[in-house]
Amino acid sequence: MNIILLGAPGAGKGTQAELLVKKLSIPAISTGNMLREAIANGTELGKKAKQFMDEGALVPDELILGIVADRVAQPDCQNGFILDGVPRTLAQAEALEDKGVVIDHVVSIEVDDAEIEGRMTGRRVCGSCGASYHIVANPPKTEGVCDHCGKELIIRKDDKPETVRHRLEVYHASTEVLKDFYGKLGRLRLVNGSQSIEGANEDILKVIGAKE
Repeated sequence: MNIILLGAPGAGKGTQAELLVKKLSIPAISTGNMLREAIANGTELGKKAKQFMDEGALVPDELILGIVADRVAQPDCQNGFILDGVPRTLAQAEALEDKGVVIDHVVSIEVDDAEIEGRMTGRRVCGSCGASYHIVANPPKTEGVCDHCGKELIIRKDDKPETVRHRLEVYHASTEVLKDFYGKLGRLRLVNGSQSIEGANEDILKVIGAKE
């Protein structure tokens, strides 16, 4: 079962992908994680991608699709996979079809912009150990201090209000057209992402036919 997860930044795609991996026993392919690893390792791809990500812009199709094509060819993807963060544009979606990457279900996790902004601007990350918190949903025991290592919590550039708003604009401009594309192919499934994580996961399993 090959699945694409759609949704704005902060809609919960990564969290739902982790749950689906356990329940469906297929790998999640997160381009975000792959790009971050490439940047951390200083690869040529990482250096190119970093320029775009720093500006809050989308990484060009040829970089993204190169990563994805290599990954879905791996043996662990033979029984299916979950794509998280790709495709982001109509051109990417069409390119996946052209490459023969068959997608069974496209699940769009629906959350309104105001809620997304609240989720993301409330995030805090430990600059030392990388632990993640949220000032409302998952606050640290001491404000501004990591529970695990006692170091200072920071606001990532990605989570600053102006960056979040820009990312949402980019998302709506580039990615919303994917719903029309996959809707016409009969593969689009809409799920309410404003409910509990467990509730959203139950709904995803139902719409892909993995649960009665």
